[in-house]
Amino acid sequence: MPNCPNRRHFIRTGSLAAAGLALTPLLSCKTSQAAPLSWRPKSPLPYQLQEVYCAVLAKRIHVAGGFLVKDGKVRISTHHIVYDPTVNSWKELAALPEARHHLQLVAYGDQLYGFAGFEMRTSGNMWIMHQQTWAYDPIADEWSTKTAAPKKHAETVAGNLSGRIHIVGGRTPGGTSNGTYGDHQDTNQHLVYDPGSDSWTSAAPALTARNSAAGAVIDDQLYVVGGRTVADGNLANLEVYDPREDKWRSAAPMPQGQGGLAAAAVKGKLYAFGGEYFDDGGGVYPQTWQYEPKKDRWSAITLMLTPRHGLAGTAIGDSIYAMAGAKRASLAETSNVLETLSL
Repeated sequence: MPNCPNRRHFIRTGSLAAAGLALTPLLSCKTSQAAPLSWRPKSPLPYQLQEVYCAVLAKRIHVAGGFLVKDGKVRISTHHIVYDPTVNSWKELAALPEARHHLQLVAYGDQLYGFAGFEMRTSGNMWIMHQQTWAYDPIADEWSTKTAAPKKHAETVAGNLSGRIHIVGGRTPGGTSNGTYGDHQDTNQHLVYDPGSDSWTSAAPALTARNSAAGAVIDDQLYVVGGRTVADGNLANLEVYDPREDKWRSAAPMPQGQGGLAAAAVKGKLYAFGGEYFDDGGGVYPQTWQYEPKKDRWSAITLMLTPRHGLAGTAIGDSIYAMAGAKRASLAETSNVLETLSL
């Protein structure tokens, strides 16, 4: 039987009309499909993590930092691990200089970069936002410190465009205080790091201030989708940045708003999956969405095997990888799951 979306998840958000989609076509299944797409399990991570990002360097997937759950206690991780899909196994690498959750990771050239995120000092002081830039050398297996960003940032979307690393949105301190979640506000700031000169500039701000969105690069343009605001909850917005013009444009929104999701690009298409909601007792989204830029159209292609939020997502070749994350809203049931979807 083909995989079809579960109708109750569409009813929850009521945002299909805003996406320009009719309910009936989304709920119909293509019975002519010989082999329906489905997520499959791979070797689990060595740790239970959430609020993590990942990056592909030399066809291996790096994961670093995050909320680490061990023996029923929540810590902030310094672990830096790498997954090799050719042998389906994980390896421990040099630890981060300091523990961070929501550490943004981006690969550039032969280096891995770690940007900002939060530090935890006590249970009541676990959202200390930073602005550091770290670089990881895989040959030496060591981290070094580069020029810090001009502003503190976390819960961002990042991508490699035209030889620069672009870091968009997320949250930033709203005043002088910097320690609790309430000390920060949503932002549309757009920071640009040049690894060659180890320097920072800024670019056109995003159209929407939001945190916990996801994104991917397609044809040297950055696609930013979903996320949420503290005031209004989950968002469905899709915005596209073109570095050649330094301009943003709006595209068709997702069929429903999802915050804390992940995304990846394969064959010129954007895929978004996972995320959490807090109404009706809270939960996680199971849908996997596909966006076709040439048609400016979304479609539901399958359900996740293990729905999660706060997960890391990326792609190598024709396969999408979804790593770690929590199976319930907030910090509940943090996992070490790795699953892949071959397209």
